[in-house]
Amino acid sequence: MFALRILCLSFAVMASAAAAQEGPVQLTPGAPPATDDYANFELEKTLDAAFATGDFVGLAVAVVRNGETRLIKTYGEVEAGGEKIGPSTVFRIGSLSKGFASALAGMAMTQGLLSPSDPATRFAPGLKLAGGAEKSLELGHLLSHQTGLPPNAYDNLLEAGTPIAEIYPKYARVKPVCPVGRCYTYQNIAFDIAGLAVSSVYGAPYGDLARTRLFAPLGMTTASVGAEGLLAAYSYARPNVRDRIKGTKDEYGPWRAVEVKPNYYRVPAAGGVNASLIDMVLWLKAQMGYAPGVLSGELLDLVHTPRVVSPGETARMRRVSPRFSAAQYAFGWRLYNYEGAQVIAHAGTVEGYAAHIGWLPEKDAGIVILSNSASKRVWRILPTFLDIELGLPREDWLALEGAGGARAGVQ
Repeated sequence: MFALRILCLSFAVMASAAAAQEGPVQLTPGAPPATDDYANFELEKTLDAAFATGDFVGLAVAVVRNGETRLIKTYGEVEAGGEKIGPSTVFRIGSLSKGFASALAGMAMTQGLLSPSDPATRFAPGLKLAGGAEKSLELGHLLSHQTGLPPNAYDNLLEAGTPIAEIYPKYARVKPVCPVGRCYTYQNIAFDIAGLAVSSVYGAPYGDLARTRLFAPLGMTTASVGAEGLLAAYSYARPNVRDRIKGTKDEYGPWRAVEVKPNYYRVPAAGGVNASLIDMVLWLKAQMGYAPGVLSGELLDLVHTPRVVSPGETARMRRVSPRFSAAQYAFGWRLYNYEGAQVIAHAGTVEGYAAHIGWLPEKDAGIVILSNSASKRVWRILPTFLDIELGLPREDWLALEGAGGARAGVQ
């Protein structure tokens, strides 16, 4: 833990210096080996070209290899025309929050306080499913999206402000797509019951548990749960959107900042975490096994073990890169095959924000991507990183050819 505190202090010093710089901020500590230097160079060239397309307002990217931070780079502004993004600028991370919930649940499971087989209704008594299927719904089903409900069931009611307790019984009227535990269908409202389970056994609000059991022990000093934490940050990225120009397929008007919407903060285990790039570097390292005092090997094995195949996710990611295949879901994490290599990852979006995290366990290399402008290109950074790390033939996933210059960084 002493070494972790020193690392956090050095990050804070770097972040202060970076905040005063104009333009992209690059912090690549130490003198990396030649292969590491080449990988950073290739990725940076590609990121520079991607940002130059105008497809982002702000972008923050970090790379970890062998437990060391090898690249931190930020671009752009907290909102169009606003202050510069820095490594300590706080973003909403959307569904990357699910990994925090699974860590807390896994912590309780390894301590014998919870079990994947615990009934969901123990924590949400008002929950009803068609035909009484809620009686067979378990905590492990919730954490791996095996409720049998249609995807994103009643997210529209969440966005309309309906109280969560009023949504639970409404599921009784929803026709299931499969029996409980028999297929993958992504959820937000139902997944949040995992947060209720954690709060129940530890006897504290979910946000407090995230802070005391994860953020503070890992040194994540700017991380928080809830809208108040985001808005209170010294520097936070505003959400930005743009409108499609009528009569066109892929042409858009200018980026504009919008208000932070609170709805998904009401399901904090599913989408309520805020964090800076520096915070997420620490989180990535912990998931990669470099904080065993906080996230034990037993816990990581539990939450990273695949539980269900997700063919719809395979199809979605193959539109980003056909090198993705065999998507599965664990507890709060996705697993993919990428040209024979295992990838553990998750993406997150809420209006005006996009986030991605992923790593190659066999290569011990990972990446964090945060943006306050959800564009198509943000999702194509991960396969670009994977190609570089795995030494695969480069493809123009970011569609940089014909976007204002040469195919920078692509050989």
